[in-house]
Amino acid sequence: MNRTAAITRSTNETNIQLTLELDGSGRADIHTGIGFFDHMLNSFARHGFFDLSVTVNGDLEVDTHHTIEDTGIVLGQAIRQAVGDKKGIARYGHSVLPMDEALALCALDLCGRPYLVYDLRLDREKVGDLETEMVHEFFYAVSYGSEMNLHLKQIAGRNNHHIIEAAFKAFAKALDQAVAYEPRLTDVLSTKGSL
Repeated sequence: MNRTAAITRSTNETNIQLTLELDGSGRADIHTGIGFFDHMLNSFARHGFFDLSVTVNGDLEVDTHHTIEDTGIVLGQAIRQAVGDKKGIARYGHSVLPMDEALALCALDLCGRPYLVYDLRLDREKVGDLETEMVHEFFYAVSYGSEMNLHLKQIAGRNNHHIIEAAFKAFAKALDQAVAYEPRLTDVLSTKGSL
């Protein structure tokens, strides 16, 4: 079964083309116009073994908000589309991931109920050309676009680059775990019979 999604989204603020393959090898081709954000999406693809292609033409002359938020929306939609009916998948994933002094926890549930709990304590306005407040907006958009329950927590860390990168990698590892097939399942992992 080929678990892929290809989404194009155009507004007055952004034009986005995104393809995602859940069962990939970690190949990434990312062009958002925001260097540090590209680096984070590359890390997400590589560490989750997802093949991800993203091209965004956004109104960066305004700021990075629309580009990052809309990319999160589209990535979330692609995850939801690629995972399909969720039959046979583990549904839950979690990761505690270190990066130097930083330690990030991610836990998620592909339950069909969007919710974000976010606790990253970032104390710089920017890392590279990425406004740090946009990290929350990105993960909020992903959680709602994909209809996942997503928890991100900083356990340790001082360097904002390390904290953000640990969070993106932890998210990748947790999502890889959640979309993996569970051989004991023949339906969805729910007492309701659907997700």
